[in-house]
Amino acid sequence: MNFKPLEGLIAAPFTPFNSEGKLNLELIPSYYRLLKSNKVTGAFICGSTGEGVSLTKEEKMLVAEAWADATNHDSEFKVMTLLGGTCIQDCKDLARHAHSIGLYAVSFTAPSYFKPANAAVLAEICAEIASEVPKMPFYYYHIPVLTGANIAMIDLLAEVKDIENFAGIKYTHEDFMDFLSCMNFDNGRYDMLWGRDENMLSALVLGAKASVGSTFNYMAPVYHQLIAAFERNDFKTAATFQQKSVDFIRLLGKYGGIATGKAYMKLIDMDCGYFRLPVKNMNSEQFLYFSDEVNALDFENFRSKA
Repeated sequence: MNFKPLEGLIAAPFTPFNSEGKLNLELIPSYYRLLKSNKVTGAFICGSTGEGVSLTKEEKMLVAEAWADATNHDSEFKVMTLLGGTCIQDCKDLARHAHSIGLYAVSFTAPSYFKPANAAVLAEICAEIASEVPKMPFYYYHIPVLTGANIAMIDLLAEVKDIENFAGIKYTHEDFMDFLSCMNFDNGRYDMLWGRDENMLSALVLGAKASVGSTFNYMAPVYHQLIAAFERNDFKTAATFQQKSVDFIRLLGKYGGIATGKAYMKLIDMDCGYFRLPVKNMNSEQFLYFSDEVNALDFENFRSKA
């Protein structure tokens, strides 16, 4: 199938919850407007940042419908949903649902319990799911640190050549040799989306045109300035903005990991609630220390604004 490669910053949105831990779908229209006003070109929903693995199939459908309702008038804003990676039948159901509500694309990641033995098995799973939505771009989500599927993506691309709607890979790993090989595979046939915000500059050097990231939710201006500096060959300035990105990202690890992203969202007045168990959230005292450290990094001048 013919498809246009994605470009720019694609946010990985947090799934918003209320104080009771239930979906807060009313927030999604304003969430979309926040991303749009910060020149974000799309959303990768129900992924790692979106706690897709902690959502029921029904909740994933509701989240997808809310994003579809908020964005279907905007053909330039591309919404892709992660189907999951454990129950293949659920993935098929979610793929058909995504197509029925008008989302742009679907994505799938490797099963993390019964793991695929090799690239050929992984490609077979991809083919089975992708065939449910032959008119939609299908992306594989490579994040071996979470799935444990340590399969080289260049090997996967060699196995998926007959999947007509296999569009590319969301690549969240640090293997630049593999990433570059994938970019060059079959004359650049596949769309390679970079998935590590903290080393985007290195991916730009290799030719990446689109990135998917959680920090684009709350500090997209850092990356727009990084990209602009790179495009004018001002690598020193680009590296300065990459370091600023790293400085903010280091606080994610210091204050507990992925849930810290929702604390950042609170600081830009977009309260998405808390992460579900087993992810641990920071307490109120830690949030005060966190806020002080963020402010010390001059967050106000780099944050996304509505």
